[in-house]
Amino acid sequence: MHRLIRRAWRSAGTVACGMVLCLSAATVPAQAASARSVPEGATVNARDRATAAVDAMMGFYDEETGRWDPDSPWWQSGNALQALLDHMAKTGSRTYLPQAEHTVEIQRRPLPWWPEGGGEFRADSTDDTGWWALAMTRMYDLTRDKKYLDIARLDEAYLREYWDDTCGGGIWWDIPGRTYKNAISAELYIQLLASLHNRVPGDKVYLARALDAWHWFEKSGMINDQHLVNDGLNTQSGGCANNGGTTWTYNQGVILGALAELYKATGDRRLLTSARKIADAVVTSPELSPKGILTEPCESRGDCNADQASFKGIFARNLAELDAVLPGHPYRGYLRAQARSAYTYDRNSLDQYGLNWSGPFDSADIGRQESAVSLLTAVL
Repeated sequence: MHRLIRRAWRSAGTVACGMVLCLSAATVPAQAASARSVPEGATVNARDRATAAVDAMMGFYDEETGRWDPDSPWWQSGNALQALLDHMAKTGSRTYLPQAEHTVEIQRRPLPWWPEGGGEFRADSTDDTGWWALAMTRMYDLTRDKKYLDIARLDEAYLREYWDDTCGGGIWWDIPGRTYKNAISAELYIQLLASLHNRVPGDKVYLARALDAWHWFEKSGMINDQHLVNDGLNTQSGGCANNGGTTWTYNQGVILGALAELYKATGDRRLLTSARKIADAVVTSPELSPKGILTEPCESRGDCNADQASFKGIFARNLAELDAVLPGHPYRGYLRAQARSAYTYDRNSLDQYGLNWSGPFDSADIGRQESAVSLLTAVL
């Protein structure tokens, strides 16, 4: 809740479009102007479903700010950008590349609530910077424009400033308070380091840092006895023990993508073994995969906030990254089951998706939609 309140306050100083469907006709390609819907009863393939979800997601895009729903948490626009870029990478489409480039140019500027960050996606929470930095590596993949890789490298340098020896290592989540070392900041940092190594010719520094960060994370205690990742460490108490925090799905997912990227860099199959323990724990968990469908822990309580609505798509994206490097693609069936369920039970007539992939559809917002886009892209 602290995160939601803080980020809602951030949005107050941002110009909003005043309504959800805020793209002008000049901004949206004609075929997407009404969030292209797949007709009821029509036979559609996985690419059509994913593309329709992307078109619906672009209905939340605000040209003026370059954000998806300016009233939503800032990091979610970075995650929506990642979802959009992943879809482009999978399909070869460049329909929305101008919007992606526009978003980067506006949102890389110094933030109103954190001008001392100096721009280039430098925020007062290290995980915020991590989401945008990873999207920059995908922008580089798509465009081969080195400026995006340079931005990601500047973001890595910024994150590095908040790594220290407290608890033996790890990145502080909150700036400038430095009160909490959590899983997501560390996981994003490992994934960013490995991604940079795999894109910077002749690199040794990023790889060494990535391996050091993973070895610290593996021994930090955040991975519990059930092979699930809790939210963080008790840094305030000085004990640096696992805080027993919620096993959010995105905390399980990002480390899978990080280990897949590290495996590409090293060929070390022990990394895949570690990743599979976490992935298997999720897909067999009665809490996280009841009846085989991925479910956020907050769903049963009915209190998921704007951040948590987007977590499952992050897991799906990263599980697909892991699955792609594993012989036999053992998680492909699980991912397809999620996509089938969400499409059948959790979608409205505008190809907008709700929170619970088992259904029924509840409401539409950018967190729910970007999550669905990542899921539907993951099975392509």
